[in-house]
Amino acid sequence: MQINKLSTHNSVLNHYLKEIRCVNIQSDSLRFRRNMERIGEIMAYEISKTMTYRSEEVLTQLGTAPINTIDEGIVISTILRAGLPFHTGFLNYFDAAENAFVSAYRQYKEPHNFEIFIEYIASPNLDRKTLIICDPMLATGSSMELAYSALLTKGTPAHVHIAAVIASQAAIDFVSTTFPDSTTTIWVAAIDPHLNAHAYIVPGLGDAGDLAYGEKL
Repeated sequence: MQINKLSTHNSVLNHYLKEIRCVNIQSDSLRFRRNMERIGEIMAYEISKTMTYRSEEVLTQLGTAPINTIDEGIVISTILRAGLPFHTGFLNYFDAAENAFVSAYRQYKEPHNFEIFIEYIASPNLDRKTLIICDPMLATGSSMELAYSALLTKGTPAHVHIAAVIASQAAIDFVSTTFPDSTTTIWVAAIDPHLNAHAYIVPGLGDAGDLAYGEKL
């Protein structure tokens, strides 16, 4: 399974990554959402380089010009609610893509003991399409696995791109052993070393959903 960590290569992505992590900047929710969107745009561009293309000719006012265009049916999926700004960045670039949405949430039995539940799914047919699953924080990988299993009820994609802004090393290891090796690619901006007792990524950035949309009860 190929794992792509984009912050390894110096680019403007690292500036946006710095700002979503920084406690003195991330409190501006508008800026936080826009930076998540920008990272999604950069990641979409990088993913586009790996896709299959077909040759076309476009008619101009003065003749015809050859051009290679994407030859894959793309579905962009996100896990609500934290993934919405990140998803928007992908949709800005893959603007003809279909879209799917899954809600997953943690239900705590005790402060350090929780289960993850899927409550809602809306998706087109996924058979033989390229599925991009966007989740900004890949902490344990359990939400990603459950979302993927729910999406498989809508068809079997040809390839799955898992896209996260920040992942824990534990989640990378989990996904690498859980998802189909030959048809899955992982894309992350950064991989952090630890999870704390609440299964939050450390150093991470906090709760991406709360930072984007405000604290929840």
